[in-house]
Amino acid sequence: MRAFLGDPRRHDLLPCALTIGNFDGVHLGHQKMLSRLRHEAAARGLPTALLTFEPHPREFFGKQNPPARLSVLRDKLQFLGDEERVDYVFVYRFNHAFSRMSAEDFIREVLLQQLQTRYLLIGDDFQFGADRKGNFELLQACPDFVTEAMPSVLVAGERASSTLVRDSLAAGDLQRAATLLERPYQISGKVMHGRKLGRTIGFPTANVHLPHLRPALEGVFVVEVDTPYGRLGGVASLGKNPTVTDTQHYKLEVHLFDFHGDLYGRRVSVHFLKKLRDEARYDDLNELVAQIERDAASAKTYLTSLQRDQA
Repeated sequence: MRAFLGDPRRHDLLPCALTIGNFDGVHLGHQKMLSRLRHEAAARGLPTALLTFEPHPREFFGKQNPPARLSVLRDKLQFLGDEERVDYVFVYRFNHAFSRMSAEDFIREVLLQQLQTRYLLIGDDFQFGADRKGNFELLQACPDFVTEAMPSVLVAGERASSTLVRDSLAAGDLQRAATLLERPYQISGKVMHGRKLGRTIGFPTANVHLPHLRPALEGVFVVEVDTPYGRLGGVASLGKNPTVTDTQHYKLEVHLFDFHGDLYGRRVSVHFLKKLRDEARYDDLNELVAQIERDAASAKTYLTSLQRDQA
C-alpha cells in the first residue's frame, strides 16, 4: 500500500476504483467494503484507492466537543495496509476551504481530475460537499464513473459502525468491540515523561501520549503492550487520575509486569483486553496503592488464563 498526503496530481496515479470515508477504526464493515472494492476493481482491471480525511470532519466542526477518535492516522494507515486491503490511500486535509467545496466541484475536481475515478463504492449513508448536499443520487448521475452503494454489514444483528464500536468501548464491552474490529482495541503513542509518582509507590508506569482530547474508553484495564522489547502484559489506567491530580486532561498510564527497561521517547501500542473497573478517587495514597495491587493481581490472573487458553 502507498499512502499520500495532499494533492495526488503530483503522483502517477492511474484510473482507479475508489471508496471514500473516515474509516475510523477500520472495523468489520470497513473491511467488508474494501474486500468488495478489491473484487470490483479486479473485474475492471483497476487499482484500488481510498480517500480519507484528516482531521475527522466531526472534529473540525466540533472543536470544543470532538467525538472520541478510535484510531490515530498512523494506526489507521497500518490497519488499511494489513493484508494488502487497498493499493493507495489519499489523505486530504479537511479545512475550511475544503468544507465549503460544493458537491459538484468535489465530483469534478477531486473524483475526476485528481483521482481519475472510474468506479466508486460508498456507504449507504454517504453525504458530501458543502452543507452535505451531495448524495448517492448525484454521484450515480455522473456518467464518467460507475457508483455503487455498500449495504450495511450486520454483526449479531447490529450494523457495524464506528459509532457502535465507540458505544461498546464506552460501556466497557471490550469483547463486542474486539468482534467489530476483529482485533482488540488499541491506542498507540510515544512514552512521555510524567510526574514519576508510580515508581515511588512501587508501580512505575509508562505515560503514553494521547493525541486526541477525548479517548473512546475510560477506566482500569488488563492490557498487552507492543514495545521495542516485545509484547508485554500489564495493567493500565485511562482517565483523569483524580486521586493525585485535579485536571480535565486524560492520561494513559501503563504498568508493565516484570519490566525494567527504558521506554521514554519510544512508540508503544496498548491493546485493551478486559475492563477491571471504573476510575475512582481515593482518600490517600495508601488506599490507591492497595487498589493498584488488587488490579495488578487480577490482571496477572487474567493474562495467565489467556495464555493457558491459547496454548
